[in-house]
Amino acid sequence: MKRQNAQTLGDAIRVFLAEKKSFNHKLMENRVVNSWNEIMGSTVASYTSNVEIRRQKLYVTLTSSVLRHSLSLSKDEIISKINRVMGDEVVADVVFR
Repeated sequence: MKRQNAQTLGDAIRVFLAEKKSFNHKLMENRVVNSWNEIMGSTVASYTSNVEIRRQKLYVTLTSSVLRHSLSLSKDEIISKINRVMGDEVVADVVFR
């Protein structure tokens, strides 16, 4: 006996995430933190000691002051790149420490 309203698990998850915008946004923030090394590359990743996100603000702790200054100058490009990779506006600002 086949159910009339059956749907795949993937479809059910997509519907759930569409209804729960805040949950989906937290997932996207988590993806940014976990993907930082891939997004910025191995050179930047080697100087990164901590990455966290709070209220659409990405906080990145760097061990190189020269790199910190360099990345600060290209902050807008980094925000655009992250949001483009994620496919949504997840990050509004970046703070390099």
